[in-house]
Amino acid sequence: MNRKKLITIPNLLGYYRILMFPVLLAFAFTERETLFAVFLVINLLTDVADGLIARKFNMETDFGARLDSMADNLTYVAAFTGIYVFKLYDFLPHITSFLIFIGLMILAMIVSLIKFGRFPSLHLYSWKIGGYIQGAFFILLFTYGFVTPFYYFMITWGIISALEHITIQMIITQMRSNAKGLYWVLKEKKRPIK
Repeated sequence: MNRKKLITIPNLLGYYRILMFPVLLAFAFTERETLFAVFLVINLLTDVADGLIARKFNMETDFGARLDSMADNLTYVAAFTGIYVFKLYDFLPHITSFLIFIGLMILAMIVSLIKFGRFPSLHLYSWKIGGYIQGAFFILLFTYGFVTPFYYFMITWGIISALEHITIQMIITQMRSNAKGLYWVLKEKKRPIK
């Protein structure tokens, strides 16, 4: 892959999110909640921006999708670390649903690593929308507080999305980027071979 395709605005935003991972962890472990929240929000907003820019300016690549997925995973780890350090008390009454959600997200990664030898980069519609919902939840959590109905909306969406993700990985024969969802994967499988 040539250098021009590696250094694009969407990829630079992905690199930024990866580089911010240890910084976010440092803010969490040194209990700097305000800095953690500000930079987590910036990470979440750059995630939205990189996808919009990549689609709008036709900069979508397999490398970019994989980079974005890696940055997403690290941002999730940072967010969950922040929840553990700063907001665990709020989550304790809802811990079972939260652990199911995290477990399914981890299972989606494990299935991909076992079956395809790499992290997934499907970027399903449900997964993207779930990411926006989760991002909104994290922003709300660290700026306003825990909102129970929104939490259960986020968790329900996340569980359904993770189950779709795992199901698709069980169906497809090779990992690919930017699959739309289970409906489209099944539709492709039904298409006659020419």
